[in-house]
Amino acid sequence: MDFNWKQLQNGSDIRGVALTGIAGQEVNLDTNIVAQLGKAFYHWLKQKYSDTKTIKVAVGMDSRLSGPNLKAAFIEALVNSGAEVLDCGMASTPAMFMTTVTEPYLAHGAVMLTASHLPFNRNGLKFFTPQGGLEKQDITDILTIAENGDTTDSDNKGTLSEVDFIDVYSELLLEKIRKEVNSKENYDKPLTGFKLTVDAGNGAGGFYAHRVLEVLGADVSSSQFLEPDGRFPNHVPNPEDGIAMKSICDAVKANNSDLGIIFDTDVDRAAIVDEKGNPINRNELVALSAAIVNEEHPGATVVTDSITSDGLAWFINEELKARHHRFKRGYKNVINEAIRLNEQGEESWLAIETSGHAALKENYFLDDGAYLVTKCIIKMAQLKADGKSLTSLIEKLPVPAESKEFRINIKAADFKAYGEKVISELGHLAASRSGWELAPNNYEGVRVSISTKGTKGWFLLRLSLHDPVIPLNIESNNEGGVEQIACQLLSFFENFSELDLQSLINR
Repeated sequence: MDFNWKQLQNGSDIRGVALTGIAGQEVNLDTNIVAQLGKAFYHWLKQKYSDTKTIKVAVGMDSRLSGPNLKAAFIEALVNSGAEVLDCGMASTPAMFMTTVTEPYLAHGAVMLTASHLPFNRNGLKFFTPQGGLEKQDITDILTIAENGDTTDSDNKGTLSEVDFIDVYSELLLEKIRKEVNSKENYDKPLTGFKLTVDAGNGAGGFYAHRVLEVLGADVSSSQFLEPDGRFPNHVPNPEDGIAMKSICDAVKANNSDLGIIFDTDVDRAAIVDEKGNPINRNELVALSAAIVNEEHPGATVVTDSITSDGLAWFINEELKARHHRFKRGYKNVINEAIRLNEQGEESWLAIETSGHAALKENYFLDDGAYLVTKCIIKMAQLKADGKSLTSLIEKLPVPAESKEFRINIKAADFKAYGEKVISELGHLAASRSGWELAPNNYEGVRVSISTKGTKGWFLLRLSLHDPVIPLNIESNNEGGVEQIACQLLSFFENFSELDLQSLINR
């Protein structure tokens, strides 16, 4: 097959165009390609479990329009290869991992068909083993197997059974909430009296309202967009999207809810909204998660991505008396760094990215939006019993006056080399400029703290993980500070002809 398999790799995932409908995007993830990927994954698992006679694989999908056909093709390829297949239907990405560690299922591998928050015509695959999500090299290996066509159907076909695993997964969350809230008045329905608004964005997260919260006694009647609809007709299912966040904030205020919850399409990310309709997202969500975990594991290290605020660092280090370890952007980078620290003897129970990917050591270091929200709801119920609100945990978190991200496109063919050159030159400039100080222990790009007359803040310039872009994050503690910093940086960027500076010029 004359096909560019490498184009499907997106870090540790596979992503592609599954449907026509957006100009300039040709389908490169159809049923034939997905079937070949099914055979390749089976072959890869066979190599990993060479002494196992029957390989068991669980398969689920989110609400995308292309999901049913692609899932059917993937499953058929697995069955023809000889696998024992569990068809989990509509599921979440975290639930699919749990099929590998939950008895009696204990799948050798699991696959979720999803493209997270990307447009309706996209789809993809996320792969798991009981050790966690596959790494970038594993995906490269699977694509290489698919490209070489080094797979054959088995003489003995496998089996197929349907499992409502999202119900099994929901039961795990139900029991966790019951046990940890431990209500003396109503153990089985400890959320009685709470009004909780869930926004699933027409993705796969609607189950959390009816199969978890409502079962526990919560009023979820104000919830919205719970029905799976791969057209995503109401808003992008993405907690980082401004329109999506405004929608859930407005719903919380309109219904006087105690808490709002918003998931991305496949429920590996989440954000929440407080009882006043204020978003608890990005740095606020990191701070709240760190505060909750720190009560259970005082002084442990919190690993975050690189774009977290200076105020968050102060909150974790000084207010919580824990340790903030700011690392690279990318949820797998953050998770793997927390795992590495634990292996070296440095206790770390939380790895969290500002995008909403949060993974806890107690939960297999799995980035699971529903699990994070569950932790928050447990703490909310506990605090209400003491007459306190969830936001009381982060009332001392410093909030910057301004914060903005600019995405600067790179026009050069070798965009990585060019971007690294720009970053290096900016580092040299920062080291010599008065009032600019290079951040110590920086693992990605160049981060500079600024303390000049009238301006106090910081900026981070880094290279995008996959795209020809250098994102620039600027934060200021004073009004107008972002504008002043951006203006200073624009004069530097104008020295590089292969940069598209429209985002900065049009600021």
